Amino acid sequence: MGIDVGGTKVAIRVEDGATSRETTFLWVDAGDPARDVAALSDRLTTMFGESRGSVRAVGVAMPATLNRDGRVIAWPGRPSWVGIEVHAALDALFPGTVVRYADDGDLAAVAEADAIGARDVVYLGVGTGVGGGVVLDGRSLPGPDAGSCEVGHLIVDRSGAVCDCGRRGCLQGQASGPATLRRAAESRGEEVTFFALRDAWLARAPWAVSAVRDSCASIAAAVIGLAELVGVPHAVIGGGFASSLPGFTDEVATQIADLRRAGVPTPRVTEAVFGGLSSLRGAVLLARRSPTAFRAATA
Repeated sequence: MGIDVGGTKVAIRVEDGATSRETTFLWVDAGDPARDVAALSDRLTTMFGESRGSVRAVGVAMPATLNRDGRVIAWPGRPSWVGIEVHAALDALFPGTVVRYADDGDLAAVAEADAIGARDVVYLGVGTGVGGGVVLDGRSLPGPDAGSCEVGHLIVDRSGAVCDCGRRGCLQGQASGPATLRRAAESRGEEVTFFALRDAWLARAPWAVSAVRDSCASIAAAVIGLAELVGVPHAVIGGGFASSLPGFTDEVATQIADLRRAGVPTPRVTEAVFGGLSSLRGAVLLARRSPTAFRAATA
């Protein structure tokens, strides 16, 4: 089983041989963690009845920053979870079952690399935040015992917007779905929903084009920076916001091409195979494999 625990929703995927089942539910609000865990438990009961023991292993994708003991030390999407021992809270839902945890962006990167058979990939998922990860020589960087690859907190504009982490200019603060909608609203002079932005973007309304292009430019800057650092030749763009906005990845590719340096190949850019569900697929892979040898399938 894979579980992708997000700031606004949770996705669950169960694989049993050639069959699979998926379900998604929204958190009620930003309330207390006990209610959140109870909601997850209720959904699992709906899926399995009382036979959760039939699940052999569980992989959990988490966006929160955890310490080595599994305690949440930062999670802007659900700040009420800070101080909670996630491992203890979720392990209790699966008594006697192996439960493994990893960063959602790292897992998404591994899932996408696995899907396309690539050994070297940078993945950026644009949704409520911006997550991501790097797979180099078939292995997730920096590795399961060395923390996560916080792509969303690369600084791409020192004079940019304040990120929800409190720092100015992070990629997440510049290019996430909410950041894009905020810029669109500022340009249009009124609140903008995602659906209004998508329709206006497809109609090439100047205010929508400007808002989306600015986000794509920040994503492109991050990809180029990572490519210069580790030489990754392939960038995958996913996440719920980007995957639901036609042409987003193409615009990122255009922006990356504009940043090319003479004599240095620019990364190839493709859309995520799993759209907004890359982290969920990575969680399933984590359930299948030992975290200490967590590699893309091509390794």
